[in-house]
Amino acid sequence: MKIRFAVLLISLVMAINTIKAQSKPLINHIAVFVVNLETSTNFYKNIIGLDVIPEPFHDGRHTWFSIGDHAALHIISGAKASIAHDKDSHLCFSVVSMEPFIAQLEKNNIAYENWPGQAKSVTTRADGVKQIYFKDPDGYWIEINNDR
Repeated sequence: MKIRFAVLLISLVMAINTIKAQSKPLINHIAVFVVNLETSTNFYKNIIGLDVIPEPFHDGRHTWFSIGDHAALHIISGAKASIAHDKDSHLCFSVVSMEPFIAQLEKNNIAYENWPGQAKSVTTRADGVKQIYFKDPDGYWIEINNDR
């Protein structure tokens, strides 16, 4: 009887914790407004390496990418021009190893820099995480780190 009560109590606590966790907002998507959908789609697919997922509009103005469990990046065409963006406002993606990713950037002639802005340099944070920064075709800053 005591064991059944303990199992019931543990199950109840786990259910309450699950309900609490589900009541918090979770990221659903990030939308990026771009000038040229094809150019941006190729960049996020072939340079960043994101997987394209089905998008419901089928209007030729959107590409959706998976960026995690139940989260997406929406590329939306229609911007009149690229505008300057501050590096402090950026998307960040983690990779297992920085070296192959940097080689992919160099192969595609994409300039990258460390946080202070030194070309072809990597920042190593105090916690050991390595980071680089570069811009997408519309000037949005992207950070890549090794998320150790």
